[in-house]
Amino acid sequence: MSEAIELRKGQALDLAKPDGTPLGRIRIGLGWDRERTAGFIGSGAPDIDLDASAVQFTGTELFDLAFYNNLSTRDGSVVHQGDNLTGAGEGDDELIAIDLSKVYAKVDTIAILISSYQGHSLEWVGNAYCRVLDDEDTELGRFVLLGGAPETGLVMATLTRSGDGWQLNPIGDGIAVKMPTESVKALQKYL
Repeated sequence: MSEAIELRKGQALDLAKPDGTPLGRIRIGLGWDRERTAGFIGSGAPDIDLDASAVQFTGTELFDLAFYNNLSTRDGSVVHQGDNLTGAGEGDDELIAIDLSKVYAKVDTIAILISSYQGHSLEWVGNAYCRVLDDEDTELGRFVLLGGAPETGLVMATLTRSGDGWQLNPIGDGIAVKMPTESVKALQKYL
């Protein structure tokens, strides 16, 4: 078993088995911490419901999405594992399961993001991460953002088709979006 790769912004990770064959099923774990000094005079930010989403694109056109209010894409290839309302506790705050072999053939990009439906700035978020696991729960790679963003959303990564397989591309940019259904225009530059 190999060690997970610590990814940096702009570094792609091929989603393949050691023998080079493309992975079929993966899970994307997303997590974040509240900065201890966030809020009025360091009182701490309240528990805020952040939401993970996976937005599928065909070229620059929205194809489908999975998020707290629509847990699965129409083809069943992307399934949101449920909404964590506080982000409290250790480990992944939200998980998205993706069967890459079932993703509709014309879909070439899947954007992974977190956003605040309530419109809170994500400046108080620290140690936000996106990690990818194979179907045996082995962590293949992890991308960590130390600070937050003054926007209401964070594009954590994209999954892009690469030949017969897929790549994970860490991004870590803030975007002004509260709901994934509003994210299409903001995500255009990552396609």
